[in-house]
Amino acid sequence: MRTTINVDDQVLREIKKIVAESGKTLAAVIEEALREKLARCRQAEKEDAIELPVFEGKGLLSGVDLDDSSALLDLMEEKR
Repeated sequence: MRTTINVDDQVLREIKKIVAESGKTLAAVIEEALREKLARCRQAEKEDAIELPVFEGKGLLSGVDLDDSSALLDLMEEKR
């Protein structure tokens, strides 16, 4: 796909050095950089995901009300 972008002059100079040294086209270098950025973003999303542990069991103990934190704390103290 063909598109037009505005690039900071300093960034463009640096990219052109890479182009000259690598023998690749400007488009190829820019595309490679974008692919690397996308891969890092995808990896960061995976790393940010939190996997919660799952335990086997029969659910809550009788008398446990998760909406009543003080009663839950009292029950936990009793079980010690």
